[in-house]
Amino acid sequence: MISFGRKRGNRRRSEPARRWQLPALPWRRIGLVTGAALLVVAAAGLLVLLLDQPIERVTVAGSFQRITAPEVEKAVRAELRGAGLVSVDLARVSRALRRLPWVDTATVQRSWPRGLKVQVTEQVAVARWNAADLVNARGECFISGARFVPPELPQLSGPDGTEAEVVQRYLAAQGRVVEAGMRLVAMRLDARGAWELTLDNGVQVRLGRQRFEERFERFASVALRLIAQRAPDIDYVDMRYTNGFAVGWRTGATRLAGRTAAEDGRPDG
Repeated sequence: MISFGRKRGNRRRSEPARRWQLPALPWRRIGLVTGAALLVVAAAGLLVLLLDQPIERVTVAGSFQRITAPEVEKAVRAELRGAGLVSVDLARVSRALRRLPWVDTATVQRSWPRGLKVQVTEQVAVARWNAADLVNARGECFISGARFVPPELPQLSGPDGTEAEVVQRYLAAQGRVVEAGMRLVAMRLDARGAWELTLDNGVQVRLGRQRFEERFERFASVALRLIAQRAPDIDYVDMRYTNGFAVGWRTGATRLAGRTAAEDGRPDG
């Protein structure tokens, strides 16, 4: 039998192959912008190469007593490592300078066309710390085991980590003592937390572990006047009483000053 039915394969019509096309973008404008950007980058790189000249001079400024300008310049040149004026790492050079003994702050700037300008501030030692260390007014120990310790500096001491506290209290106390015509030559904080001062006339001041500010204020307001009058006869003053204080005379005798001190009879720590 002859079949006149349609073949199933004929239902699919052949479709033309699609060709890939670029998205409809302003390619010409994009090309111009990209080209311009590359030109800017290339010009900047060329400019850096032209400006990155060898560093020929180092100018050092500052007031020096413990260090010298040649020492500073030597430390700067050791950090250059062949870098030019543009490529030099100024922050790294500054950090290296601050590691030098007696250098507190250091700033480094470019000085065109082929130089660096360095500004250095020296450390100022306000006291000796423990054996042979030196501390500044911030309580920072900047030299350990110093070979030369200025003899006029006061002697401060205390447990590790108490430098800032001791220096702060020393500076505050020194001003009050100087007003009375004397100076503090030593301040000590022991491991128990007790404070002791030494005046330039040799008188010891015992403040103990408690109420430092209150006791020192009483010392500065009352006891200092007695010390100013009788310093050669006084060995120590003990402020560890409620409202008064005790005076230890060089003869070995002890006298309580103040009504409450006499009533208490002994220090309270």
